Amino acid sequence: MRQRPLVIGFWALCVSSLSTKSTTHGLPWTRGASGNSQDTPTEEVEEEAHTVSLHAAVSVDTDGRIFDVPTMRQSRNTIVDHFFNNSSTHETTSPASQHLLDEIRVQARTLTDALIHTRRTLHQRPELMYQESQTSAIVQKALTEMGISNFTTGWAVNTHPDVIPGPGGYGIVVDIGTGQAPCVLLRADMDALPILEQTTNVDAFRSQTDHQMHACGHDGHTTMLLGAAAILKGMEASLPGTVRIMFQPAEEGGAGAKRMREEGVLKQAPQPSYAFGMHVWPTLPSGVVATRPGPLLAACERFEILLAGVGGHAAMPHLTIDPIVTASAIVMNLQTIVSRTISPLESGVCSITKIEGGDAFNVLPHSVLLRGTIRALRTETLLSLRDKVEHIVESTAATHGCNVTISYSPDYYPPTVNDPDLYETFAKHVGAMVSSEGVIRDTEPTMGAEDFSFVAESIPSAFFLLGQGSGTDPPTDYGLHHPHFALDESVLPQGVELHVNLALRALQKLLREQAQYEQSGDHTAATQ
Repeated sequence: MRQRPLVIGFWALCVSSLSTKSTTHGLPWTRGASGNSQDTPTEEVEEEAHTVSLHAAVSVDTDGRIFDVPTMRQSRNTIVDHFFNNSSTHETTSPASQHLLDEIRVQARTLTDALIHTRRTLHQRPELMYQESQTSAIVQKALTEMGISNFTTGWAVNTHPDVIPGPGGYGIVVDIGTGQAPCVLLRADMDALPILEQTTNVDAFRSQTDHQMHACGHDGHTTMLLGAAAILKGMEASLPGTVRIMFQPAEEGGAGAKRMREEGVLKQAPQPSYAFGMHVWPTLPSGVVATRPGPLLAACERFEILLAGVGGHAAMPHLTIDPIVTASAIVMNLQTIVSRTISPLESGVCSITKIEGGDAFNVLPHSVLLRGTIRALRTETLLSLRDKVEHIVESTAATHGCNVTISYSPDYYPPTVNDPDLYETFAKHVGAMVSSEGVIRDTEPTMGAEDFSFVAESIPSAFFLLGQGSGTDPPTDYGLHHPHFALDESVLPQGVELHVNLALRALQKLLREQAQYEQSGDHTAATQ
């Protein structure tokens, strides 16, 4: 199918009305050696920063024209300057704080058409984890149009190609600001799902790839972070620190955030002190912002069980070792793990989600394949559940005379935990400022999983849920990963607002804490 033209050049028009800092154009940058980053293996070293070198320009398979960003005059944003120079701006009700909120809101609303267009462009081109070449190219061209040329590419190389297809290396990292501490990180995920899109009333921008779909809103997440980059770039001359922007591939089971962490995204200078992320949430009304302190999303592990018996005629089961009966017993026995082996006060899930075996009504198969997942709100509980699954599967298979092989994902996900102190002193207040309700909605933890958890394991972080369930044409309250899932595009500017407010106000918080250390005589750096 021929792809629709990409007219992402509209970013140039919108950004030119926001930016106030002169820019120069150049080629994007990439980690590692020059040349094609996808063909260059990357050594997997935990928490080790990589060098940066020049990388050839990317291409997008479209007929659209990409417009250059006009050179802006050198100036500063007086509202941002006043915010950082006013000692009372940590109070959300102060005039300087309110003026900044209004300024960001106006700029985000100005980008509405560009946000919708970019999100639909991405929606038409869904790509699975570690295969996001077009998505990465679109993001890079959008950044270039904004006058952002010093981004790095080649992040999140797939270290398990034997398990997950695709080379990876499509992640992008942007630093906006001084290039010095303090530094905060904003993150969005980019990949899609292997789902056939059945959403109604989206024919103009329906997925052009069969059985692949942005059914989890990552096209919206990427778009919102691009909008935040546009606004922050326009404010760059007034930033007293650095905002690191992390476009992350392979969230849907590929642990792309862990790969980027291993490659040094949290260690390269300046090291971020805080990290923030968000996810659209169909069960919340559009515009509502929700989160909680502590665990918000679950730890997750997936498993595959291969049972091998002895096949034969269905009329002669005594001459076989029946893996179907064995599989049935395993499914039932696994249901006792949560109900009988963990505390009723502890949360856990063990679900078998696929059973595959047999081809004919009168043949008992040689083997049966089962797949499933376990979830918990603590890593310790998850690992305990995994041990119990293994024990029950092996003992049940042995009882029935079957051989069994159990395999797990290359990387289990830890729980996504909001730093309690960061939540109480900062995150809930900023979320409330942006929420349509004027308060942060406290929400229960969910057993869904998120690989932002790998970032939150390393530095104090906060993750938000952005309600999007009020849209009607098409309905936007279908659950995540549903073939009828639809994004309420009216929340795109609000996601931009949340990103930018978190970034600027976190920088101000870090600067204030640094000043307090220095005034108290304790010169230990509050920022990294």
